[in-house]
Amino acid sequence: MEYFYTHLFIKHPEIRAMFPLTMSEHQQRVFEAVVRLSRSLASPDDLRAYAGQIGRDHRKFGVKEKHYEAFFGALLETVRYFSGPDWTPRTQAAVAAALEHTATAMREAAAQDAQRQPAWWVGEVVGHELRTPSLAVLRIRPGQPLRYRAGQYISVQVARWPRVWRDYSLACPPRPDGLLELHVRAVRGGIVSNCLVHRCQPGDTLLLGPARGEMTAPASPARDLVCLAGGSGLAPVKAIIQDTIAAAAGAARRPAITLFFGARRASELYDLPALRAMAAAYPRLTVIPVVSAEPGYPGVTGPLPALVRQLPRLAGSEIYLCGPDPMVREASLLLARRGAAGLVHHDPPRGGISLRG
Repeated sequence: MEYFYTHLFIKHPEIRAMFPLTMSEHQQRVFEAVVRLSRSLASPDDLRAYAGQIGRDHRKFGVKEKHYEAFFGALLETVRYFSGPDWTPRTQAAVAAALEHTATAMREAAAQDAQRQPAWWVGEVVGHELRTPSLAVLRIRPGQPLRYRAGQYISVQVARWPRVWRDYSLACPPRPDGLLELHVRAVRGGIVSNCLVHRCQPGDTLLLGPARGEMTAPASPARDLVCLAGGSGLAPVKAIIQDTIAAAAGAARRPAITLFFGARRASELYDLPALRAMAAAYPRLTVIPVVSAEPGYPGVTGPLPALVRQLPRLAGSEIYLCGPDPMVREASLLLARRGAAGLVHHDPPRGGISLRG
């Protein structure tokens, strides 16, 4: 990746300003994306979907037609360089065709997306509530409507760190007033998350990218829901639960919803009052707080994945997981062993989904 970006920036120095000042994390994400694109070549539908997602997402960086030629030209040169003596005219033709196919899918998706929504939105922070020393709930008013589905996430850029975007899940379904809610945890070394939690205040403006993510509320509210949410992973799960409750209003059968909300300590169960208020308004919602690292806690204790073994029969229930990647992976494996793999919903880790993360 160092060779690739050196070649790109020497040949097209005007492009350097589009990228973050520090490139190490970005290079890793690009490498992961290129690997995934390469593996998708055997599946045209997967390639088109993933390349289209990247094309749409890159609109917010100001990517234009000329940038595709520069980027994929540098990528072709990089593959040629590292292929050494294995590089032949036939190899060059095959790689060039694959890159052109990928670029075309990205261009077409970006062009279609430009016809239906902006590349990015300006959002004003209208509420900032520090719930714990490291977690804040933000309410944001976009300057124009931002379309999304319950469970999706958006990327955020703060003025302090231009060209650096981070993904955060939306904690509410679409609302009539258009307000967005984010639950943000400040992570060690996280330049955007620490800014949002510790520096942000009402009146500040943020840049918002388009909504993404496949973990969304069920199309039919008839099935019961079982949800496991760890820490700020509660945000999309809360939005899905609210959306399901709203969809069930007036339905012949109102689904039962069980939410396991986990944290290391009871003091980190930052949204418990709001969840209990939701349960009071919708009696078929059961909220179960779970604490994993506080001896003497009077309620349910232990890691969230361990609860999978104790869950009753899961047939017919939709299962939603969100939280730290290790928690989601372990819970997914345990659910698969119980024969519930086809019912489990979660988004993949977000580290490698963007060429410009």
